[in-house]
Amino acid sequence: MYSPTTRLLTILELLQSHRQLSGSQLAKRLEISPRSIRRYIVMLQDMGIPIEAERGPDGAYYLGRGVKLPPLMINNQEASALVLGLLVLQAFHFPVELVAIEGALAKLERVMPEALLEQVRALQAALSFNVVASPTALQPSVVARLSLAVHKCQSLSMRYMPLNGAESTRLFDPYGIVYYQGFWYAVGFCHTRRDLRTFRLDRISELQATEQIFDQPEGFDPIQYVHNAFATMPGQYAIEIVLEASMSHVQQMLPPAAGSFEATSAGIIWRREVADLWPTALLLLKFDFPIIIRQPAELRAIMQQLAAKALRLAEE
Repeated sequence: MYSPTTRLLTILELLQSHRQLSGSQLAKRLEISPRSIRRYIVMLQDMGIPIEAERGPDGAYYLGRGVKLPPLMINNQEASALVLGLLVLQAFHFPVELVAIEGALAKLERVMPEALLEQVRALQAALSFNVVASPTALQPSVVARLSLAVHKCQSLSMRYMPLNGAESTRLFDPYGIVYYQGFWYAVGFCHTRRDLRTFRLDRISELQATEQIFDQPEGFDPIQYVHNAFATMPGQYAIEIVLEASMSHVQQMLPPAAGSFEATSAGIIWRREVADLWPTALLLLKFDFPIIIRQPAELRAIMQQLAAKALRLAEE
């Protein structure tokens, strides 16, 4: 059913996609004897593939750590998925070195058969992304160090420059990293403030690992925390608006970070604090359901200005 070369590649692919497989399991999949499997394993080992074996009746084969597999051990769909992922990383300015993305694309193209290469190049030529670049640059090393600290539950010494304030050094327990509305944030426990905090990654100037280990709260959701943090951010004006629509309709129009939403008999009451009322006023004009502005009075005044301007434009 298989040629010897195909059997070798199939064994290698099976060991790549499974943590470990016994000789009988491999033999059953390739429809050959366990003795033939042992012969093919030896051939792969002679080729430099570090295949390890556990002895005994329940023994199994597995790939040793650090093995470098041939680049064509992926099918056409997987290759297309990899290329698409690399293009998205490049277009959305994710914190990955551009030379690494271009190098990975070049290596993939070099080992692709002609038909797949044509398909992948057509994908690159046809795709366009309407992306607004982040106004700030982010070092890939920052994301890498934070990710490792999150994984190891390791506290970090962080030097940070807030938007309004002096640069400071603080001890930080990172619980997660969130990409939110064009910016990257680290979420975790700040020992200086003794509370949960979010920190913009582009304002971190230095990170140093410490030997201190922390316990991450069970069930903590970094994205939900960022939503709540933005929704409850203090501002000069406290707005309270009744939205005469269903909760599902409101959630389609407004993100969770827009504020708090309370379902009442009068409608959905939207509350939040803002520093500038104009963005809220312009947003209200997009709603396709009735609204009642309870407060502040300054927001009603802005809406009257917009209405007067719209009448003047309609009459001209």
